Amino acid sequence: MTDWLDQIPDAARAYLEGRRLDEVECIVSDLPGIARGKAMPAPKFARQSRFFLPRTIFHQTITGVWAKVPIPESRTEPDMILTPDYATATAAPWTADTTLQVIHDMTLQNGQPVPAAPRNVLKRVIAAYKSKGWTPVVAPEMEFYLVARNTDPAIEITPMTGRTGRPAAARQAYSLSAVDEYGSVIDDLYDFAEAQGFEIDGITQEGGAGQLEINLRHGNPVKLADEVFFFKRLIREAALRHNCFATFMAKPIEGEPGSSMHIHHSVLDKAGRNIFSGPNGEETDEFRHFIGGLQTYLPAVIALLAPYVNSYRRYVKDFAAPVNLEWGRDNRTAGLRIPVAGPEARRVENRIAGMDCNPYLGIAASLACGYLGMTERVEPAPERSEDAYTVDRAIPRSLYDALQLLDASAPIQKLLGEEFAQVYSVVKTTEHDEYLQVISPWEREHLLINV
Repeated sequence: MTDWLDQIPDAARAYLEGRRLDEVECIVSDLPGIARGKAMPAPKFARQSRFFLPRTIFHQTITGVWAKVPIPESRTEPDMILTPDYATATAAPWTADTTLQVIHDMTLQNGQPVPAAPRNVLKRVIAAYKSKGWTPVVAPEMEFYLVARNTDPAIEITPMTGRTGRPAAARQAYSLSAVDEYGSVIDDLYDFAEAQGFEIDGITQEGGAGQLEINLRHGNPVKLADEVFFFKRLIREAALRHNCFATFMAKPIEGEPGSSMHIHHSVLDKAGRNIFSGPNGEETDEFRHFIGGLQTYLPAVIALLAPYVNSYRRYVKDFAAPVNLEWGRDNRTAGLRIPVAGPEARRVENRIAGMDCNPYLGIAASLACGYLGMTERVEPAPERSEDAYTVDRAIPRSLYDALQLLDASAPIQKLLGEEFAQVYSVVKTTEHDEYLQVISPWEREHLLINV
């Protein structure tokens, strides 16, 4: 056990000081971003160098139904090999015993990466950047709601009750008083993050009732996707301690803004310089082409950035969710925003992704679009300096339409991996068909006796 503990991050070692490690959770991300895997006693984990799970965990819909993916492995359910990535080891500070979580790398039995594994998809895109001498850098922003416990899906979701005994108020963006309403949740959130070694760049109140945003510092895309993956669980656990739920649904409450995962991108060369800025601080061809790639290819990856039927309820004009692919400097009505920054920090913010997306796939999809723009030298449309909400809609209106665009884009499929694209499309189509079997309250209210 001593050998593998020598390889874990400082924060994990600090958490174990004065404690006896009881359990290790061997985890991977499935397509929706749910943690799958095995929990085992620490001594057993220490005796094994690899673990096994069936490859078909990537064939499940969000409801648990197994999609009929037309590849041979879907019938025989062979195992994939899980190898611990000790650099990801982090505490699970909400558990009763002393537990570490460890993300695992996933390979086929022939040693090749599992094509449908979301973390591998992101690594595949990063490898494409590396082949050009580029290093992508990202900074995600996480929006979510704290809501009252909801144990009956038939009942509408409502904001949580704050310390004053009143439901959280809407339209209080950036209000510190609003944040104080659920200070006890945030205190636990900070404590959990510190125990796990995560650095929070800031927490702010967003425009929805009980809606918060957490910003993470920029860095390596896989590391940041790992942190978002861990953070979702961390935030849920902090909320449960205070009799409320944390939700990352794109649109949990009718009439309130949706929750996004804005992604900031920049790209470094081999010398560590930002290739979006030239020697004199000017904007470069790569900067323009990255934007052009996002404008050209984002429609084909919307199915990854907005992966559920609920996701498309977020795309409503004037609700802080752009439905366009315009770009503009410091323009929050544009789908692609260039934040105020000096030349060394010049970056592009993608405001299209929802917080319900799998962080590995959302970041991979966004980076893939920018990569194709730079390699194909795609010129962007003219900058939009005015209200972009007045521009015609440029993204699909439904998951079904978005999947058709993914299926039709050969460049995106090649970059993300053709087997992944096939598995994803089949799983999400199955999920969409499941949804169509559900009769909604709206249909019963307006159609039952009127048509």
